[in-house]
Amino acid sequence: MKKIAIYPGTFDPITYGHIDVIKKAFKVVDKIIIAISEKNKKEHLFLSDERVEIVKNALFKDLNFKKNKILVVPFSILTTNLCKKYKSNIILRGLRAVSDFEYEFQLAEMNRKLNPTIETIFLMSDVKNQIISSRLIKEIIELKGDIRKFTTKSTVKALKKKYE
Repeated sequence: MKKIAIYPGTFDPITYGHIDVIKKAFKVVDKIIIAISEKNKKEHLFLSDERVEIVKNALFKDLNFKKNKILVVPFSILTTNLCKKYKSNIILRGLRAVSDFEYEFQLAEMNRKLNPTIETIFLMSDVKNQIISSRLIKEIIELKGDIRKFTTKSTVKALKKKYE
């Protein structure tokens, strides 16, 4: 039986930290549904359909991930309901620092209360990418800084276009 994981997030934009989590996840799962949140309290730079395209370009064009191993979808339902829809009992979450853990722990426990069959797997990006955040990338590009170390070529292009 295939192990399918849901990797939910805003991905506004996708970073090498996110990509590290995806690469590491393939050591334990067969397929990943990258679920791009349409609704949450954060203000987004890109609309959800733009973020879907940016993630697809980053993964399939820039990095040549296999399309049969990854599905990129927008979502506006509970992550536990998304798991049910895609027959998954695994949620992937990335951790950068200890400061992420408290929120992520609460989220994992809430998801467990909503559906006790779902497990959350926490993965850390490589040390070189742990400081990267989507928020910081947006700040750097807005101030005309170089973000090529933090995200893929097509993502850099999309960000530059947004700030022109």
